[in-house]
Amino acid sequence: MVSKIAIYHQEANILSYCIAFIVIDFYGYWSHRWAHQINLFWNKHAIHHSSEEFNLACALRQPIASLANLFTFLLIPAALLGVPATVIAITLPLHLFLQFWYHTKHIKKMGFVEYILVTPSHHRVHHAINPEYLDKNHSQIFIFWDKLFGTFQAELDDVPPVFGITRPANTWNPIRINFQHLTLLIKDAWRAENWKDKFTIWFKPTGWRPENFELKYPVNKIDNVFDFEKYGTQNSKKIIYWSVTQVLITLLFVTYLFDNIAKIGLPNIFIYGLFILVTIYSYTELMDKSRFAILWEGLRFIIAVAIIAYYGDWFSLNHVFSASNYIILSYLSISFLISIYFVTVDFKINKTK
Repeated sequence: MVSKIAIYHQEANILSYCIAFIVIDFYGYWSHRWAHQINLFWNKHAIHHSSEEFNLACALRQPIASLANLFTFLLIPAALLGVPATVIAITLPLHLFLQFWYHTKHIKKMGFVEYILVTPSHHRVHHAINPEYLDKNHSQIFIFWDKLFGTFQAELDDVPPVFGITRPANTWNPIRINFQHLTLLIKDAWRAENWKDKFTIWFKPTGWRPENFELKYPVNKIDNVFDFEKYGTQNSKKIIYWSVTQVLITLLFVTYLFDNIAKIGLPNIFIYGLFILVTIYSYTELMDKSRFAILWEGLRFIIAVAIIAYYGDWFSLNHVFSASNYIILSYLSISFLISIYFVTVDFKINKTK
């Protein structure tokens, strides 16, 4: 766009970075607002809001992939002013990183800063499902966009924010969460008798469904934000400790992948990625107390055995640990047996209690 429509060209200097930051924040406000207001775009953003807690981990709750960005046209003002593409490329991740800190309940209102920047108080409102707070405070760095475009709401002392989404995810499985809203849209579009509804449902306001669908095809929806139970709070200490262990072991696998990504190469990166995906699917199904967790854990074991049998070791890990094959297969065998224990014994005991 810069090469075609720039009125004049700038160098990468303080002025161009300032222009880029303001234009990106404007772009961020509108893309964020439309993600909340249009059915199709909500699928990608619902993942971030699906957490029923509000903390720094919530900030990292992001979609699996973004294959296309439909809102790039909002950066046209920067192109008209001749901001170099490299400045945009550098500023975008910095702008994103600056949105991390305000995902917290521990910082209260911040005085005069509340009039300029997005603060934890502003963003608590944004993440809340209270009727007073829904679809407010879409700004990302400068709060004045909300005040300018009529979507600002201050945090009220007598209305404590309740976090999550009005159609709760009710799962720990991140793959399921990534496609829940899209799955509902596809089902509703398929079941709609009116052809107009089949096509317009994608661009209707978020949550819109064809007439009478709430009665014909009901979905779980929170009506009273102060009268619902957060998901997963009844899990036993055993499953919580085992889940944390699985997360830490998964991080070790991912660290090895990133540290050796060039050496592993294509297409082996995707084979490794498949193993990670099935791993996460398996232990989050177990966290959901699904009996199918055994099948997913069995599939994970088979994939790992096939990888080691075909390549001779775990993507050259034997060069680091000579006994790596035995360590990985022992871990997977123990994990499989523990999954069987939870499904056949622990879950039934807790259900009885």
